[in-house]
Amino acid sequence: MVDAVVSYAVEKLGTFLIEEVSLRQSLRENVLWLRNELSFMKAFLKDAEKNQEQDNLVQQWVFEITSVANDAVYILEAYSLDAAKDGDHAAGFVDRLKAYACICQKEAKLHNIGKDIQSLKERVMDISRKRDTYGIAHINSNAGEGPSNRPNYTSSMLTLRRAVSYADEDQLFVGFQEVFQRLLDELLKEESHRKVLSIYGMGGLGKTTLARNLYNSPSLITTFHTRAWICVSQQYSIPDLLRSIIKSIEGCSEELLKLLKEMSERDLETYLRNLLKKRKYLVVVDDVWHREAWESLQRALPDDNNGSRVILTTRKKEVAERVDDKGFPHELRFLNKKESWDLLCKKLHPENKMVGADLYSPSMERLANEMVEKCGGLPLAIVVLGGILSYRKGVDEWQKVKTHLWQHMKNDSVEITHILSLSYNDLSFELKQCFLYIGIFQEDHVIDTEKLMHLWLAEGFIPRIREEHMEDIAENFLHELISRSLIQVAETFFDKFFACKIHDLLRDLAVQKSMEVNLFDIYDPSVSSVTPFRHRHAIHGQTQKYLSLDLSKLKVRSILFFDKEFEKLDNSEKFMKFCTTFPHLYVLDLENIYFSEGKLPDAIGNLVHLKFLGLSNTNLFKLPSSIGKLKNLQTLEALIDDYCSCQLPPQIAKLTNLRHLITRYEVPLQVNRLTNLRTLKYIRCDQWKDTDASGLVNLQELGMEQIAKSYSLISIGNLKSLTTLFLICNRGGTFPPLEPLSSCENLQRLWLSGGIEELANLNNLPNSITVLVLQSPFYTGLEEDPMPILGKFPNLKHLELSCAYMGKKITCNGNSFGQLETLRLEYLDNLESWHLHTTAMSVLKSLSIRQCPKLMKIPERMEHIKMLDGNQSQREYYYRFPH
Repeated sequence: MVDAVVSYAVEKLGTFLIEEVSLRQSLRENVLWLRNELSFMKAFLKDAEKNQEQDNLVQQWVFEITSVANDAVYILEAYSLDAAKDGDHAAGFVDRLKAYACICQKEAKLHNIGKDIQSLKERVMDISRKRDTYGIAHINSNAGEGPSNRPNYTSSMLTLRRAVSYADEDQLFVGFQEVFQRLLDELLKEESHRKVLSIYGMGGLGKTTLARNLYNSPSLITTFHTRAWICVSQQYSIPDLLRSIIKSIEGCSEELLKLLKEMSERDLETYLRNLLKKRKYLVVVDDVWHREAWESLQRALPDDNNGSRVILTTRKKEVAERVDDKGFPHELRFLNKKESWDLLCKKLHPENKMVGADLYSPSMERLANEMVEKCGGLPLAIVVLGGILSYRKGVDEWQKVKTHLWQHMKNDSVEITHILSLSYNDLSFELKQCFLYIGIFQEDHVIDTEKLMHLWLAEGFIPRIREEHMEDIAENFLHELISRSLIQVAETFFDKFFACKIHDLLRDLAVQKSMEVNLFDIYDPSVSSVTPFRHRHAIHGQTQKYLSLDLSKLKVRSILFFDKEFEKLDNSEKFMKFCTTFPHLYVLDLENIYFSEGKLPDAIGNLVHLKFLGLSNTNLFKLPSSIGKLKNLQTLEALIDDYCSCQLPPQIAKLTNLRHLITRYEVPLQVNRLTNLRTLKYIRCDQWKDTDASGLVNLQELGMEQIAKSYSLISIGNLKSLTTLFLICNRGGTFPPLEPLSSCENLQRLWLSGGIEELANLNNLPNSITVLVLQSPFYTGLEEDPMPILGKFPNLKHLELSCAYMGKKITCNGNSFGQLETLRLEYLDNLESWHLHTTAMSVLKSLSIRQCPKLMKIPERMEHIKMLDGNQSQREYYYRFPH
């Protein structure tokens, strides 16, 4: 992991040598010496880093190298920051005098740099002496430790290795069938009083997995029309939990969000009680640690003797047994030997229908059997072990894993912490820092995967093979962490992962390892200071107290606020001080922070090294012109509430390094100047109409709203790199001709929300499409059956029709939909019959039919296809792209 830090320092030192051609000879020699010495040390770092867990001396040595590398970058960035300020002069006589004075100041600053670099040189010489004195360079890694025998990511590995061994929660639902049915029957009992069903057991047993399968079971969906899911965790906010339940039931309209934000806890409790009154509801309260949390919530969950139910999960028996006198507590058991083996097989080969089949050679099967037996029937341990084995090839590699596990036997089983640590140690150096970084988020936090990958980029965790491929590598990393079961998928949109989570035990591991290597610091309000060597700060609570600390001597690079209880940030004083204190920030995430005056202060322009700026869900409806000074900015996220737009200054067009612009904005911008832009989402149609799209050669994802029938899509047809497109019509409106989209030869995912007047318009869509969503939320759908046309698309894998067809019959002709894997039919109120030819949809794997009240029968062949309910992730995505 240190390799990335040192590489960046080496790059910075090299750039400094190139740009400052007139350096004094002694300073140039010292900078060159420091660069070369750090480059040389990189050769030892990977072996050393593998051993730092076992050897405190090695850990200290690695830490000292990291410290030197970070200090080198800090020194050079401080100089470039001052140089940028000094060089901003006009051509007048007075300005020339100022420029001359700046030359003198520059010499003084270079003299100071010379002293700082000399100090770093002395520290590096001391580090080199320790390496030789203590033989650190000659330490070898233990068998089974360290990353599996795979090369680092190079240009030859840019093809995305999708999560071939990834298995979702349904596929890993092993050993729970009997328990599932018992609990399902309990929930469906004809008992009128509100009943609480508690599932309890140690971490990693699968409590949440079982609860989610119950929550999504068709029989409960049809029984309970009002459903909600909340996660409590150890640190919780009752008002936020109440708001989450209300939003799950009523949606996320602009009016509701504003109303909920202004409500007190008591008001929210009353509102929810009135909302649920007389309704038969199902609420899942996941991960409860303290009975007080449930007692605060249950006041808002009325018992109207109509058969409402609550599912509660907890690790604590006393919580489960005392939440309800009439409740049903169930302790989750460990898996037996056969179930454990079946689960491992499903993890190693999720596509294999024959659970427990002979998948490997007898020797490998014997090794796997021995290892899985020592997992003690704990599902989390088994799937994580499967993640390790799936990336280790051959008997010898599996034997190394077993040897390591056997070194940590206790009471004839392997402790879960050692299996998790082994999985972490098996990661490549690049993946380790990406995994550890997830620990910076709060426990049970649902993480937006797009935001996570943008943060990885800004933090410098993604190897720079070629700039245009960095997002692809980040997505590859995400898929590999999922396939290893180190993170879990929380929301999907067909083939794309929208959100992820990390299990509590794995997050504990990530936080522990991060503290050991000083990757980040989670602010602890109980102490009056922060650790000086950790350059990334996460504030989970008591923001006001954090802002009052004297942090002026710290070299902080990233600050992320997660405190939802924080009221407002004072613009004039606190933020000015904030920007002065942290001029070297790469990442600043102010999500959920409200500013007292409702606008971002000009001082934001001082953070010239900033690469990620998060302003979503704030009250910043207008950004200052000084934001144009952030020349290094890669990502700007400014989704102000759900439906509000933000006024961006024209200076945004100066941010030529911007790669991801995610906001709804008002005044038209010259976005065609942003040639590095890869993501542009939530743009309004009026802000795009005069854009010359031919310069946006790297744009891959475009989301456009408020499209009118009179608008032309010709400019979109010029986006040759576009892979994902979301087009949303005005309320009740229809699309203009779709013919220009046929020029988007790389388009794969297309979402059309609005009316399509003529069926022939669909013939203009490119054959490259793999995911297609047709949605007409205001009943302006097609009157003619679209299936004969859609069935001809050669690459279509996922299709959704939602309110998009007003007819009574759909027909799928012979050999049509040859690649289709997922089909969703939703809100087709008039649909009565479905004719399916015997050779159509030959590879379909899953089917979802919702709110099609007149469709009384589906084709016989479809009765054996896996039925999906309308899942939560789809509804969440509707909120992101409002109708």
